[in-house]
Order: sequence, then C-alpha cells, then structure tokens
Amino acid sequence: MALVREIYKEFEEIVGIGNISEEPVVLETYRCVAAQSSAHYGPYDQRTPTPQAVLLPGSTEEVQKIVLLCNKHGIHFKASTTFWSAQGYIGSDNAIQLDMRRMNKIEVDAKNQLAIIEPYAIAAAIQAETMKHGMTCNIQGAGGSTSTLASTAGWQGPGPSSIFTGTNYDNMLSAEWVLPNGEILRTGSAGSGDGWFCGEGPGPSLRAIVRGVAGTAGDMGVCTKLAIKLSPWPGPTYLPSTGAPPSYKADLYENFKYYTLCFPTWEAWAEAVRMIHENRIIYIGHRQFNMFGCDMKGAMVNILSDPNKQLCDLPDLLEDEEIKKQTESMRIDVQVVIAGMTMLDMDYKEKALDEVLRMVGGWKNEMMLKPDIANWALLYLIRMGRKNLNYVYCGAYEGHFGLSRGNYFYSASLVEEASAIKREWEIKHNHMAAVGGNSSMGGLGGVGGGGGVSWEFFAHFDAHDKESIKGVCEYFNKTNQWMAQKGLGGCMGKLNESSRRPDGYNRSQEEFNKTFASTPQPEVFVYQWMVKDAFNPKKLSGSYYKTLDPKAFVEGSGAASRGVFI
Repeated sequence: MALVREIYKEFEEIVGIGNISEEPVVLETYRCVAAQSSAHYGPYDQRTPTPQAVLLPGSTEEVQKIVLLCNKHGIHFKASTTFWSAQGYIGSDNAIQLDMRRMNKIEVDAKNQLAIIEPYAIAAAIQAETMKHGMTCNIQGAGGSTSTLASTAGWQGPGPSSIFTGTNYDNMLSAEWVLPNGEILRTGSAGSGDGWFCGEGPGPSLRAIVRGVAGTAGDMGVCTKLAIKLSPWPGPTYLPSTGAPPSYKADLYENFKYYTLCFPTWEAWAEAVRMIHENRIIYIGHRQFNMFGCDMKGAMVNILSDPNKQLCDLPDLLEDEEIKKQTESMRIDVQVVIAGMTMLDMDYKEKALDEVLRMVGGWKNEMMLKPDIANWALLYLIRMGRKNLNYVYCGAYEGHFGLSRGNYFYSASLVEEASAIKREWEIKHNHMAAVGGNSSMGGLGGVGGGGGVSWEFFAHFDAHDKESIKGVCEYFNKTNQWMAQKGLGGCMGKLNESSRRPDGYNRSQEEFNKTFASTPQPEVFVYQWMVKDAFNPKKLSGSYYKTLDPKAFVEGSGAASRGVFI
C-alpha cells in the first residue's frame, strides 16, 4: 500500500530525497524470507509485509521528526540496523521501515573506559577502535557484523567473552532514546548533561523502562545513541591474522591460548564451569562449534580451518576414523580462550585450568590443539566473524529450546533429554538436517557465574520447502511443551512465532499469554505489558516486546488470591 503523496513528501523533507524510497525493487529487499526463521511461517506465508516506504535517517532529530509524523498519521514504523533476524522488519502493511545505516559513529572515551555508539556501529568496528586504546567490547553471539546498540538496547547480547566482559545488557550505560510518542529521553548522566559514564539516575533508574528484562526488540521507539562499558584487552592495538580466505587465523602473543575442553559427563562439565567462574580463569568461553551438531563438528572444523577443503568433502571426512575419534572426544565440550594480563598471570591461569581438568577427569581435545585449527578457532572466538555459518547446511536455521533460563548445573542435566527429542525428529520426520540430535551452543554466562549459560539448539531447515518449514514449526510445538514442563518457560523458537503480532494485540496474544504465564517469573512480563501500554499506547513500533496481559494472568494463575496487580 503506497503512502499518500502529501505524507510521502513530508517524510522526504525530513531525510532528503536521496534517503527515502518507495520503488518496488527497493522495498522488496526489505522483506524477510523464511530463510531466517521457520517460526514466521504462517501470518505472512513465509515473508514479512512490504513497507510503504524505506527511510534512512541521519540523526536523532530526524528520527524524532519521523516518529512524530507517524503518530500524526497513524503509521507504524520499525527501526533496524543489520537486519539479522525477522524481528528487525515491519509487522504490518501500514508501516514504514527505518534503516539506520547512516548512523554509525563510534567515539571512544578511554579515560572512562566506555564507547559512545550509534545504531549501525557494528561490533567488529567497535572492537577494532577500542583495541587501539587497550580495551575491547563484548561481541554478541550473533557475530561481529551485527549492531552492538541493537543487542544492548533491543535484546540481551550474550557472547563468548561475556564471562569476562559481561553481556551487553550488563554494559549499557547512558542512552538516548526516541520514545514511541516522539519525545526524546536521555538516561543517566547523559540526561543531566554530565557525560555518558553512568546509566542510572538521577533518581530511579530508567533502564528497566527503556529495555526491560530481555530488550524491547524495537517495540519502544528508537534508541539512537548509547554508551557501553569496555573491558581490558591484553593484546596488540590491532588483531593480526594470517592464512588464506576464508580460513583466517590469529597470530597473537604467547599470553593468548585456545583450547577445547572435554569432559566424561555433564556433571563433570558443570563442576568444571563452576570452578572456572570462581577462579576467574578464562577470557572467553563458548560451546561454539557444537552448532554444527555433535556428529558433524569434527568434520566441519576441518573444512573451515583449511582453505583447500569444501563442503563437498563432508561425506569423506565423516568416514575418517581419526576424525570420528576426535568428534567423539568432543561430545561434551566447551571452547575457551585464556588471556594473561602478564605472563605471570598467564602461568597461573594455565596451571589453574589444568588443575580443574584433573579434578573432574577432563582433557584437552588433541585435534583442536593443532596450530592451524587452534589459531583459526582463536580468531573465530575473539572476532565472531563467521556467523553466516549458521546457515551453511540448508540455508536456514532457527534457535530453540533455550536452556539459558536455568543455571549451568540445571541446564547441563537436561541436555541429553533435549537432544533425544531433537534426534527423534531428525530421524522420523526428516524436516531438518540430521546432525546427531545435540546441537546446543552458547556461552558460559556472564561475569560472576551462577547465571544462565545462554544455550540454544539449532534446527537447520530448508526455507524454500513448505513441508520442511511446517515440520519444524510442529517440532517447536513439542519443544515448547517440554520447556514448560521443565519450568523454563517457552521455547525460543515458539516465543518468536507467538510474538509476531501485527497490531500488538491480535490472535497470537492468547498463545503469548499462555507461554509467559508458564515462566518462573510471569510478573515480569505483566509489568512489561504495563510499561508498553503507558509509553506506546498506539502500538506503532513493533510487536516483539515480551508481554503478558494482566487480565489473563490474574484469571489464569491465581494471582488475584495473592493480591497481585489488583
């Protein structure tokens, strides 16, 4: 549906004639195919709606004028950066798409150990700039090519380095936010005109209002600038690399070491992670390569670390007896990087890590110690520059289960049961790539330990095959039921599906209510409903914010008898 000429001209006057388009060939590139998520099959038959226009704002002031104009004419809007997931796209036919790529500034404040960033400042660029000052940022699990602002303000932003640097939501300082009604909010010290170093106060913190428990996914207006906390980087001022593309390898000092740690049982795995947390041993920790599946990762690592190998070599590598042995060795594993602030610190960490392995009966995988593989994996984990590999098997994937809602002891106790469910569907239903059942991947939680492990399983499917898409959706019904039975709330894939609500409250809200009512702390999502209702009553900026209707919660959970929200 095209914009009325007068309205289009109003938008054009804000951003300039070269920064707005309604040409069909342009608009089509801003539609999301199901190649990113089977969960979005259904409401739009594999594709998100076509925007009425695409705008590229260049400043906070332009964003504010756009939002005010949307309020005036009742037009929905959605701002996105790198469009990593379907959640960055519009949710109704009566909507415009804001592409934030013109706003990409990075300003490093070395004295206060922070960086002030705009929406399109990708994590890899921020890392490169901060390393010049002996610091680094957390790179979210979605990879170095994604927006740090988006994962900080709009999502949660866990990554491999979060055990040392903290997750992105931990690192959020002051923010500048264009609210859904067009008002500009500056939080913390920025709101007082006193720099960007503090995200809290004066008075009550507004962080819970503007980002909530898991980020607003763009549903509470547009974050146009924020400051993030940085962490020490004990390496050079740039990240030296060697090797032929795409198998680049890190060439770092002796105070950096990479290992794949392996364990005899999940109980041993969890106990080792506890001691690693408590003794502050590692710089990076992630179950990264299990995303290829527990039966496939040994062969895939050999392909990816060798520029002379291709995916067509996979069948032969899977039959290689030595690779089979090494893959079995990595059945219960985690990839880690240790980094010494001094060589004495490095010596302590090496010995401490060896002692942890001795105490739990663990070992370092031999194949992953080979220099070519180890240096490739080291660069992969520091830079997170290969996340396109999520799509390598079938062209599409969806994360699911989401065992991050339990701590690592509880999550580890459930991995085999979850893996058996996935394996059954891989074999019986043939809707996804058969990778061995266990494709759980993710980090080791944030600073301090004890929190969630940020795990998700990968379901690799064919986005151009309706039966594959429908089958994976049916599979998510099963995983969602299992998650609820375990007291972990809804499955990641199912949450994404049920949260796609074009007008903010339609047929999916009933399912949404059931999902969030089953979480351990449903009141959190009731409060988020209230916040959204107060600050975004017209529901013009999206439908992914995780909310639970207070009425449905009271009626269905016995909350009334406890005096909750009455």
